[in-house]
Amino acid sequence: MSRHRRPTPNVIGFDDAPFDRDHRGDVRLVGVVCSRTRVDGILSDRVRRDGRNSTEVMVRMVERGQFAQHVRAVFLQGIAVAGFNVVDVHALHAALGVPVIAVARRLPDYPAMQRALGHRRGGARKWSLILSAGEMEKVGAVWVQRVGIDKDGARELLRATTLHGNLPEPLRMAHLIAGGITTGVSRGRA
Repeated sequence: MSRHRRPTPNVIGFDDAPFDRDHRGDVRLVGVVCSRTRVDGILSDRVRRDGRNSTEVMVRMVERGQFAQHVRAVFLQGIAVAGFNVVDVHALHAALGVPVIAVARRLPDYPAMQRALGHRRGGARKWSLILSAGEMEKVGAVWVQRVGIDKDGARELLRATTLHGNLPEPLRMAHLIAGGITTGVSRGRA
C-alpha cells in the first residue's frame, strides 16, 4: 500500500533591493526559487524605478532559467517593486500559467497610494492595475491578492512554504539577498 503525498510546491518569490529616495534608474530585482522551504535557486535582474517593466522582467527571469518548467506559483512582496513599478498580476499569471499571490503584512494605505500615483507619469494606468488585482484578503497572518488560485489553495501554499515568521520563505530569502547584495548587509524584516 503506497501513501499519497501532495506534490512539492515549487515557487518563486520576488523582492526588490533597497534604493535611495532620490535614486532614478534601475533597481535590482531578486527572485528566489524554493521547493517548499528549501532554496533551489536565485535569479537576478533589474527593473526601472517607478517604471512599467516589472511584469515583463519577471516573466523573462522565470522563462530564461532552468526553473521555467518547475515553478508552480509566484509570490510577490506587494503588488509593486522599485517604488511604483506595478506588476500586472493578470498578465504575469497568463504568461507563466501559474498562480500569482501578492503578500503583505498589513493592508496598504490605498488613498495615499492613489494620491501618490496621481502625481506620476502613467499613474492612472498603474492605479487601474492595483484595482484590477482585487481586494486584499486576510489569509493566516498576512494579507493577499491572488490570481489563478482560490483562498484555500493560497492558504495551503503559504503554509507549505513558510518556515520562519509569517512570510513564505521565497519572499523572506529574496528580501534578505536583495538587501545583502545591494548594501553589503541584509537587515530589517522581510
